Amino acid sequence: MRSKFNQFLDTTSEYFAHRKGLLPAVGILLVLANAVIQFFPSAGWLVDTDLLLHLGIIVALVGILLAWAL
Repeated sequence: MRSKFNQFLDTTSEYFAHRKGLLPAVGILLVLANAVIQFFPSAGWLVDTDLLLHLGIIVALVGILLAWAL
């Protein structure tokens, strides 16, 4: 179990080492998608909770920290 997790971390870090801007770009796209969804009140709980906004900020911050570490 531990070796599979280590292999997963190695593969993931190798992938993101060559694509440092991918996670911040995905985070920005999620924030922009949240801004667009605000104009559609029929989206319901997605508009009320600002889920994409919060998820986008978390993904972007993790991406920046990961790019800085790698």
